[in-house]
This record gives sequence, C-alpha cells and structure tokens, in this order.
Amino acid sequence: MRKVYKLDDVCCANCAAKIEREVQALDGVKEANVSFIMQNMTIDADDDKFDEVLKKAVKIVKKIEPDCEISGL
Repeated sequence: MRKVYKLDDVCCANCAAKIEREVQALDGVKEANVSFIMQNMTIDADDDKFDEVLKKAVKIVKKIEPDCEISGL
C-alpha cells in the first residue's frame, strides 16, 4: 500500500532527510520519501503492517519536528 501525506512546517531539508531515513528503516516499509520542497511524505509499506508503520512514522515526525502537522491521516 502506498499513501501520501502532507507535512506542514518541516523546517529544513536536513530534518526531512532524518525523517525519511528513520521511516525507511521501519519493519515493513518498502520505500519512504520525504520532500522538503513539496512538504509531503510518501510511505509504501506492506498492507498488513501499514497501520503499525503509520503510527511509528507519526511518532518519528513528532520527535524530529514537534511543530509539524500531518494532513491526510
């Protein structure tokens, strides 16, 4: 399953790269992409693990960018 989420207030490309690396490392993730320019995050993960991956991805985003809001959840 592949979904795209809007990220509001990612402050820099470095933080976007950190989020991408940590989400990509989650079990069940096939591909993750965070675009600082587009302010979005794409997650492609196994269907049966997608909900768990998404919960962990939200925690990662909040850890790295506490003021960031994720739209489309």
